Amino acid sequence: MTRLLRLGLLGLLAGCTLGPDYHPPAIPPTATGDFVSAGNASLSADPLPDGWWQLYQDPRLNSLILQAFAANDDIKVAEANLAASRALFEGARALQLPQTSIGGTATYGRDVTLDTVLEVTGREPQDSWLFDTTFDMAYEVDLFGQVRREVEAARDNAQAVAAALDGLRVTIAAETARAYGSVCALGEQIAVAQRSLAITADQLRIVQASEAAGGSTDFDVARSKTLVAQVQATLPPLEGQRRAAIFEIAALLGETPAQAPFDLESCTQPPQLAAPVPVGDGAAMLKRRPDVRAADRKLATALAEIGAAKADLFPKVSLTGFFGGAATQFNLLGSNSGLTWGVGPAISWTFPNLAGPLAKLAQTRANARGALASFDGTVLTALKETEQALTAYEAELGHHAALADAATDARHALTLAQAQFTAGQISNLDLLTSEQSQVTTAAALAASDAALIQDQVALFKALGGGWQATAR
Repeated sequence: MTRLLRLGLLGLLAGCTLGPDYHPPAIPPTATGDFVSAGNASLSADPLPDGWWQLYQDPRLNSLILQAFAANDDIKVAEANLAASRALFEGARALQLPQTSIGGTATYGRDVTLDTVLEVTGREPQDSWLFDTTFDMAYEVDLFGQVRREVEAARDNAQAVAAALDGLRVTIAAETARAYGSVCALGEQIAVAQRSLAITADQLRIVQASEAAGGSTDFDVARSKTLVAQVQATLPPLEGQRRAAIFEIAALLGETPAQAPFDLESCTQPPQLAAPVPVGDGAAMLKRRPDVRAADRKLATALAEIGAAKADLFPKVSLTGFFGGAATQFNLLGSNSGLTWGVGPAISWTFPNLAGPLAKLAQTRANARGALASFDGTVLTALKETEQALTAYEAELGHHAALADAATDARHALTLAQAQFTAGQISNLDLLTSEQSQVTTAAALAASDAALIQDQVALFKALGGGWQATAR
């Protein structure tokens, strides 16, 4: 019988946990297979590496991204938020332990009760010291799991904040690579424009010489000068855009514009991949993307909050106790005559007015429905962004290949036109047309190089990689 009573008491103290338990939300099977748009030879089904930027084999890019991870101010804010959320979790865990406090007082004066006793005994009342110490303890018996659910909610919320930090790392890595790619691609466009300017300037001198010999007219010279001026006009905007991209890198690195890495202006070739882009599949992408993980953890938090709110409908039982002592002399505090102690249960309940707790429960249930819908939406957004990035990248690859062929043909055509013009076989207009074609296709190819690196970075960002390189 005694054994049964003990088991019953242990069961009562262990209590039960109200509310729904977390289970991973279902993901459609069609979302976990191969990507719809991943049929190009420039893509592979290999898993995405943690540090995807290392695929470019560009030491400067690697260095910039690691610098950004270490010094970016947005990352520092997110790290502080994570530290705060983890502290809240530790605070919630502490509520599972007995709450204790120690106090003590020392007062000097006269006690009316003591004065009465002295008068009865014929002694004179007198002033004296009174020393008092107390040790209080309270332990909430978590019968309905409210404390446990609050601990779960705090833990899941901290994990959601950690996922948000990882998502920021993904963004910072992508933005740094994008800005670096822009600097180098603009450097290439500037170099192409300068080469085109040199070609058109040479052709202008040829036309001017032809005019002096009577083979060309003032009109021919004017048209050649116009083309030179048009090419010259493309340089200032490109240089301004490159400078703006360098300032963007400085901000990502947590530096002022005066500290910007202006030496990057020497880069005239955007980073290139030596192998197909490893994209993996939908299941790996969804598991890797921090925003999906954050949405999952927010759902878990919302479910735990339902349990905590439901437990609020029931009584709260605590075990309390105190121990202390009082004496008129400090060295007598521990004597038996001044000791006080007590232990016993305490119960509190908002019954019969449960309107407030019921409203809170309805709120948490609505929050959970919203969190589930948000998770589903985040999954769809992740799939959409990845497929869009794949489609844009493949389209730009086709565009780039066609432009590369066109640029080769334009260079060959200009070489032929220059020889034929020198031999007097074609007019200045034919030569000018070939020059314009070469200038246009060269600029378009350089612009496609810039678009290609941007599309690659957008794809890597959509795949959700990069945060693992620094995750703790």
